[in-house]
Amino acid sequence: MLTATIRTDDGQAVGILVLKDKVFRSGKQGYHGQGKIEMNGVRFQAQCQLVAITPKSDRGDVEAEGQ
Repeated sequence: MLTATIRTDDGQAVGILVLKDKVFRSGKQGYHGQGKIEMNGVRFQAQCQLVAITPKSDRGDVEAEGQ
């Protein structure tokens, strides 16, 4: 598990998203998290994803199998 901190330009943290392990439909592995954060009295829905970048020859995913 990872965390992603959302910060303003001056470095003030306004929210933290917890990113959990995920295998995406493409077969690629990574992390995904979502939540709500508040800035200046306005609520926002936020999400973050990290997807591993791998060469097609190293993947066994659906995309590579179709070629």
